[in-house]
Amino acid sequence: MLKDLFKNYVYPIAVFSGGIIGVGFLSLPYIAMKAGIWIVLFYFIFLAGIVILLNRIFSEISLKTPDFKRFPGFAKHYFGKWGGLIALICTIISSVGVLLVYLLVGGKFLSDIFSPLIGGNQSLYTLFYFFAGSIIIFLGIKLIARAEVWILSFLFLSLLFVFIRGFFNIELSNIFLVSEDFKISNLFLPYGPILFSLWSLALIPEIEEMLVGKKKLLKRAVTISVILVSVIYVLFIFLILGITGASTTPTALADLGNFLGRGVVSVALFAGFLATFTAFITQGITLKKVFMYDLRIKHWQALVITCFTPMILLFIGVNSFIGLLSFLGGILFGVFGIMVLMMYKKIGGKNIIVYPLSSVFLLGIIYEILSFSKII
Repeated sequence: MLKDLFKNYVYPIAVFSGGIIGVGFLSLPYIAMKAGIWIVLFYFIFLAGIVILLNRIFSEISLKTPDFKRFPGFAKHYFGKWGGLIALICTIISSVGVLLVYLLVGGKFLSDIFSPLIGGNQSLYTLFYFFAGSIIIFLGIKLIARAEVWILSFLFLSLLFVFIRGFFNIELSNIFLVSEDFKISNLFLPYGPILFSLWSLALIPEIEEMLVGKKKLLKRAVTISVILVSVIYVLFIFLILGITGASTTPTALADLGNFLGRGVVSVALFAGFLATFTAFITQGITLKKVFMYDLRIKHWQALVITCFTPMILLFIGVNSFIGLLSFLGGILFGVFGIMVLMMYKKIGGKNIIVYPLSSVFLLGIIYEILSFSKII
């Protein structure tokens, strides 16, 4: 009974939750400081609801589609050659972008933890992060599935430890402060980063493959995971913002050292490193399988393309954290959302769901494009 509980619920939820929790959540206290906590809470309720609904829709699509496909394969199955090509291009760009963000922040975490103790620059720690992640991506999902349970548990305990140590440093006024440089465009700032931090469509086929003989549990697993992750994020925002206030920066955790001491911040940074590392692995395995299943590329070639492309981009200077989150969350994930809704329509989905949700994603895409163009 206990074995079935872990196999059918704990492991799938742990893998899915661990795949969601990456670097996106680190930007959220900073976003809340810039836009205001009430605006961010509204976005969380709104976007978490949309992500849950979209995940359940894609779960239904996945269950009705032949196995061993990733998103481009789904798009080709429902839209033909050109639809598959568009989805493939967007999938590769977004996945590489996500891996790039993980490398950017994960290497910094390792550097902040170990550089004061044993020396070495951030580039060296990024290389270590890269090689360690590449090895596990080569080994596949089974190894990380069991590790995710312990890693998520450690993340919970680490945040609890930081909360306990920092409880008396929390000031409610910090949580509800409004940035001095607040402007109207800040009202839309949370959209891309929050959508990025909750996005999880690409992981659904992985979870379906884990639930052999129990695929009817897929929708329940993805729903529980998004709710669990959303609660963690909101608590994290209150914790960090309550302690650091106006001093909050985009990567959040490193700033705790100025308030709680080196020991506490080392624990927080290590928890952050684990969260980014497991997400890097899960995302890397997913992209590798896109190359293998949808492009019929051999395993070793798929591994090299998956792992080395984001590393090359990082070292040529593509390193804007908030910019990457907004681009990926607002534009590329918006495209994916619209495509999923069009697939849903193909299998008899209701227009009352398809068109309003498509409008939300379309407006988000337009906003992010205008924002990148400096028009707004």
